[in-house]
Amino acid sequence: MKFEKYHISDTIKKNLNLMGFNRPTNIQFKSIPSILKGEDVLAIAQTGTGKTAAFAIPLIDMIHREKSSRRAYGIKCIVMVPTRELAMQIGEVFEKLARHTKVKTFALYGGVEQDPQIKKLQDGIDVLIATPGRMFDLISQGFVDLSRIRTLVLDEADHMLDLGFIDDIIYVKKKITNKHQTLFFSATISKEIKKLAFSQVKSTAIRIRIAPEDPVSKNVSHFVMFVEMDDKRFFLERFIKDNPESKIIVFVRTGVRAERVAKAMERVQIDAVTIHREKTQDDRSEVMKKFKEGRCLIMIATDITARGIDVPDVDYVINYDLPDKPEIYVHRVGRTGRGINLGEAISFCSKEEKGLLDDIQQLINKDIEVIQLYKKDYTSIVKSSGDGLSLKEMINEHEQWEAKRKKKKKSSKIAKKKK
Repeated sequence: MKFEKYHISDTIKKNLNLMGFNRPTNIQFKSIPSILKGEDVLAIAQTGTGKTAAFAIPLIDMIHREKSSRRAYGIKCIVMVPTRELAMQIGEVFEKLARHTKVKTFALYGGVEQDPQIKKLQDGIDVLIATPGRMFDLISQGFVDLSRIRTLVLDEADHMLDLGFIDDIIYVKKKITNKHQTLFFSATISKEIKKLAFSQVKSTAIRIRIAPEDPVSKNVSHFVMFVEMDDKRFFLERFIKDNPESKIIVFVRTGVRAERVAKAMERVQIDAVTIHREKTQDDRSEVMKKFKEGRCLIMIATDITARGIDVPDVDYVINYDLPDKPEIYVHRVGRTGRGINLGEAISFCSKEEKGLLDDIQQLINKDIEVIQLYKKDYTSIVKSSGDGLSLKEMINEHEQWEAKRKKKKKSSKIAKKKK
């Protein structure tokens, strides 16, 4: 079924067409009709499946149809998200879908001046996409009014729970005194998430779960290298130089580590940008823009970019440090292999991280293929390979891996041409 057949505004259909959206994804197909009916929805779907559009399309359509002009008389919908980057990204999706409609949308987040945001709110907003911190600041100052809210969306709810936002969610629910619709979207499910979800949605809520048996997209191939902690930067250098035109996200544990890895790459003439919480919001926004536009192909990041961020055409995700929680692995690798594109996730695993690797494999219910990626002179960089392979075995494994990769790259190019 194409979007043309949906009972939504022709203007929104045109916007979908301009964005390259012709057919709904599974999560969109199952969510949109229920949201349009005003039902509460609890949706669990793996990253990269189009969750944002699943709630943005019907919400914009409902508000557009009921308004007689562009003038906004109060916020009708709040979308709560855990991070600034996600607020900006979702704000962009809403803005594109609402183009030429009567719906006014705005993304509110911290790290930037309040005054321009307050001016925007005073001009009138229908849909507010917000992080909890800045939203509560402006609620307390009287600039955000919840009295007209008819829909509350909790996006990336599992991450909001991890960050301790549960009290903020409960507070907002109590503040919305009128009858309203609640949409609860998450990429992963756990006992804690179930408890939170069932406390926020009606007992009659529509429950949607997409591919629960496999939390990771089938478009992503997984590999692991056993590398000593001190050797990781050398392997990263070699991989980047062997793939000079590839767009790569490198995930590390901390902001300090991100800067250290970037400095190590700079010493070997590799240009890389970094993004982490210690940077100002303006710096983070500029880094994301530069990486998205392809002006820099290497981004070294902490997990603030692991959730929900949609960067086009990421070829590789490298887990320079394995995440402490296996669920984070799912979100990290979801930055590649999005839509019809293929992607690869490569993890550097030291002896100290073997337990983390076991947890990841248990979560995704598969063994990650052990492979060594380099055919050139290893002796200068391989001091110790832990439980890895000998030099001869590494070269043989690489030849097999390289043949598989070429085959996948060819299939990806064919798929893109068909699109």
